[in-house]
Amino acid sequence: MTVHDIAKTERMEMYLKAVYTVAQAAPPVTISKVADYMGVSAPSSYEMLKRLEGQGLLRSGAGGGYRLTSSGLETATRVVRRLRLAERLLTDILRLDLRLVYAEACKLEHVISPEVEARLDEVLGYPQTCPHGWPIPRDGAHAVPDAAPTLDRFDVWDRVVVVSIPEEDAAVVDHLAAVGVLPGASVLVREVGPVDGPLTVQVDQQIRAIGREVARRVRVRAA
Repeated sequence: MTVHDIAKTERMEMYLKAVYTVAQAAPPVTISKVADYMGVSAPSSYEMLKRLEGQGLLRSGAGGGYRLTSSGLETATRVVRRLRLAERLLTDILRLDLRLVYAEACKLEHVISPEVEARLDEVLGYPQTCPHGWPIPRDGAHAVPDAAPTLDRFDVWDRVVVVSIPEEDAAVVDHLAAVGVLPGASVLVREVGPVDGPLTVQVDQQIRAIGREVARRVRVRAA
């Protein structure tokens, strides 16, 4: 395989991973959402999604959203599994700052062999989730799990536990880490701003504000 072919394969895998992740975090999967995830223009996203659809890896639905075919899902699941195991390695073993973890893991996801993948899983103690709270696919399970509700859906004095936070946006990860809104944290909603105003939350003894748009990207469950 030439360097050019490797680059094409990595790009294909990154788009399939984007579709998988958007389907998990913020369905339906649209051209604009994939473009935002990939950091590219909407026309570039459209061109690549149509190419993958032509290759039988994606299927567009009646509502305009995309979903992975069985072959696309198999590839995406493999890439996501390696990404999230790499994130665990960088966080648990190398103690890398969480905001840097996703970008560094993206460099590793395409080059981890099946043998290294299996050994990583064993050394890490067969983790169930990545550091951002998203499930690590295993045992041939490809299904995208039901999405937990987002933090902005809760009312004053509701207490929730954080399930997951965005993994690809370093600025959002940095902000959430600074206010303690990380997977497993207990969060008490203290105030909900009018219209689309911020949420005031309490984590431990700290009271902090979170923008509504960021709150929409934090998955939680009722405590």
